[in-house]
Amino acid sequence: MPGSDPLSFPDGPRHDLDRALADLVERANAVANTQGRLRDLLRATRELIEETDLPLVLRRIVEAAVELVGARYGAMGVVAPDGTLEQFIHVGMPADTAASIGHLPRGAGLLGALIADPTPIRLEHITDDERSVGFPAHHPPMDSFLGVPVRVRDQVFGNLYLTDSGARSFSREDEELVTSLAATAGFAIDNARLLQETRVRARWAAATTELTTQLLDPGTTDADTAIAVAIAVAADADLVCIVRAGAAGEPPRIAAAWGATGEPRVGTALAATGTAVADALGTDAPATAPPGAAAPEDPTRLTRHDRSGPVLAVPLSVVKSPASAITIARDPGAPGFGPTDVEAATDLAAQVSVALDLVRARTFEERTMLLEDRGRIARDLHDHVIQDLFGTGLQLQALATMLPDPAQAQRLERAIERLDDAISQIRSIIFATSPFAGRADTARHRIMDLAAELSATLPSPISVRFSGPIDHSVDEDLLPDLIAVARELLTNAVRHARAESIGIRVDVAGGQLTMAVRDDGVGLRTKTRESGLRNITHRAEKRGGAVVIDSRPGATSVQWSVPLHPVRGRSR
Repeated sequence: MPGSDPLSFPDGPRHDLDRALADLVERANAVANTQGRLRDLLRATRELIEETDLPLVLRRIVEAAVELVGARYGAMGVVAPDGTLEQFIHVGMPADTAASIGHLPRGAGLLGALIADPTPIRLEHITDDERSVGFPAHHPPMDSFLGVPVRVRDQVFGNLYLTDSGARSFSREDEELVTSLAATAGFAIDNARLLQETRVRARWAAATTELTTQLLDPGTTDADTAIAVAIAVAADADLVCIVRAGAAGEPPRIAAAWGATGEPRVGTALAATGTAVADALGTDAPATAPPGAAAPEDPTRLTRHDRSGPVLAVPLSVVKSPASAITIARDPGAPGFGPTDVEAATDLAAQVSVALDLVRARTFEERTMLLEDRGRIARDLHDHVIQDLFGTGLQLQALATMLPDPAQAQRLERAIERLDDAISQIRSIIFATSPFAGRADTARHRIMDLAAELSATLPSPISVRFSGPIDHSVDEDLLPDLIAVARELLTNAVRHARAESIGIRVDVAGGQLTMAVRDDGVGLRTKTRESGLRNITHRAEKRGGAVVIDSRPGATSVQWSVPLHPVRGRSR
């Protein structure tokens, strides 16, 4: 109506209507926000279920939780059997910051509280909780906190840790969403673990087959390295060692190692007790050690900063061989060895043990056949060849006495001497080819091999003669000096004497060993030969022996003599 006031509500009802509309809009926004977050939860759930690789599943869980509640930092701590954190997958912290901190969390403070009592923890300020122990050096500051356990088949697999909410503090709704995500994560982890176990078993089975075939191949000369490399690949290990028990009173030692830091560990002595490998050697059963504090007394483990990685030790049972074990180690922060790894590694070790037994039996059979052949050859040489040569020599001696020409008789006598020399060398060969129970690498073999090696450039081979029980008398202490002196004298004669005939004779008699090298060269005229003589003189005098030299053009003799029980401490 003209002139009248516009239609309006009284102030009281109007304010009530505004509040109702505002409340309705706020509730609509909350519903929309909740629907959006539920859609985010469903999307994250779908992504987790689709992923099959366990390390990627764990990282995706952390990333999904961070995105879901708008946290700045997130992490998944995998709980080890001893209650510490075995793995720590973190998101949001720069790599250089994590590197400057140095070591991963061990499960103390609030992290340990969630391990001890796996129920959700939500805090507006971390420092307000009495269980907080602060942060290490270089760690970025963190304020609000939300921790939720992740269960797999009613067992706590690990915990989700979230800090610094974008809304200043985490809400109850955040806790419920992350708890729901953790439940789904448990199923995803379980599926990924089952698939990983299948892959692990297949990898170990392939390694076992390949390694067994390789060990049975006659061309394989380094079984220890082959074993270590194959196991390192199968176990995704960073260090693999072959450990052998020592003799009575001796500690076990690392016989072979493979890995970035493996070579320097070879030969290292190990503690007789208190380690996984000691348990495996002592009880003949597999043993494990989870990640933990640094273990400097155990070189079979890998240590970084003040933490040691997990290690698995499995025994090797090879007939008539020292007790042995294989140790498999991973870097600190890597996952420990589960039942599947232990079972697969034990099966591989059993297969390897059988293969090594077969190789040892085959080697013994081949050696037996070789010794039988050598014995047959030695018998033939002794029974036929030497007898024929000896008979021929007697006939020639009789013929020499009947010759009227002294020059012809002298030529025949020299021929008889060469026959005697041939008989002596054949007898030396018979001794060398006969088996000796003490050592396979005997003095006779070493000297004959040396003479054969140096004869390649000579018009006639070096003559070798032995007299007396050489191999029974030369022990492992004297043998290196004997071979070194023989090499020195023969090498000098070959290189510098310009000789047509060189001979070496080794005699054992009356508790004395005498070695003499003779040549028909130019004599001792070079400084090189004189230097070598000083060396062999020192070796003789060190053992209470002596060197006798007779040198003239066309006939040079160097005689090296030492007692079989050397006198220590004498000097020149």
